[in-house]
Amino acid sequence: MKSLKVNNPIFILTVIVLSQFCCTSLWFASNAVLGDLILNFNLDRNALGHLTSSVQFGFIFGTLVFAVLTIADRFSAPKVFFINAILGAIFNVAIIWGSNTFISILILRFFTGFFLAGIYPVGMKIASDHFDKGLGKALGFLVGALVLGTAFPHFLNGFSQNIPWESVIITTSLLATFGGTIMIIFIPSIRKNSIQKLKLSAFIHVFENRKFRSAAFGYFGHMWELYAFWAFIPLILNTYKNFHPAVSFNIAFLSFSVIAIGSLGCIAGGYISLRLGVKRTAFLALLLSGICCLCLPFIIQFQSMPIFIGFLIFWGIMVVADSPLFSTLVAQNAASEIKGTALTIVNCIGFSITIISIQLLSFLQFQFNSTYIYMILAIGPVLGLIALKRKGALSD
Repeated sequence: MKSLKVNNPIFILTVIVLSQFCCTSLWFASNAVLGDLILNFNLDRNALGHLTSSVQFGFIFGTLVFAVLTIADRFSAPKVFFINAILGAIFNVAIIWGSNTFISILILRFFTGFFLAGIYPVGMKIASDHFDKGLGKALGFLVGALVLGTAFPHFLNGFSQNIPWESVIITTSLLATFGGTIMIIFIPSIRKNSIQKLKLSAFIHVFENRKFRSAAFGYFGHMWELYAFWAFIPLILNTYKNFHPAVSFNIAFLSFSVIAIGSLGCIAGGYISLRLGVKRTAFLALLLSGICCLCLPFIIQFQSMPIFIGFLIFWGIMVVADSPLFSTLVAQNAASEIKGTALTIVNCIGFSITIISIQLLSFLQFQFNSTYIYMILAIGPVLGLIALKRKGALSD
């Protein structure tokens, strides 16, 4: 493949951000067309939690494999990104096969998640290689792209009511292919201080650093809340409709809006961190999103739709604004030669935690069908805040 590498920082960041957006649109592709999948493949009505968790399981297993084999630090990161983008796109588009069953769809989503492990953390590694200074701002744009990519299938579904659901899946796979291609064509590989041979213990030794542990545990608390909130936004909106039958809105479009607005939170958080400091900004965002977890059962009772939607928009901003900041803290407190591995293993553990919170919410919703169950999402932010304030923890 012909190389067109360009060393202009603005161009590099633009390509990385665009690639991340295109490739992470694979993440919630099945969630956006869940209703069609249920009808076409005779799935259970509780398929949302299982499909989401299947992607998360795949991502977890993938990040574990990548971390143990230190792939992101031993090979060209843009090439790793490209290969995983193509494979992820293939497994994603396979959902449209007419003979799929619930089990086969779960397997396809698992492998889509597996190859996302070579996209999201590897993209952060590429950004951290190119932007030592102002990393928080750079990762703000990068995670903002992840947020938009995650929300994009909801956008397609919300504005494509007369278009077959298969088009949403095909479009996300084409986007992922495009994203991987521009990454390998335009982004130069930087492999300074990279380890050249297999180092199986690297993913364990990163936690010997106390400041790294503090950043990682803060991130884990954030992850307990984030993906469960994203996964259940359509159900939260549907619950509000059931409470207030007079209201009318497009659930798919609002789901997109609530998730997508978080991209602005990521970018704003990156800029704010330049003045307040990375740790302080992350702490504030985590605190505010934790408060939102506790407020939802009461806000959902409000008859005023603008108040409810405004609350979800605010939560959508705060729930992810700290994500690039925690990734920045992790990258800054990891040894340079295993930075990619450090980011990958932290992602592995973080996404393992999302499985627990998503499945717990699914179980509690089935058992109790109460909005008060969402208050358990505050557990993560509380523990994350404690990790950040612990003695000997990070300082700005």
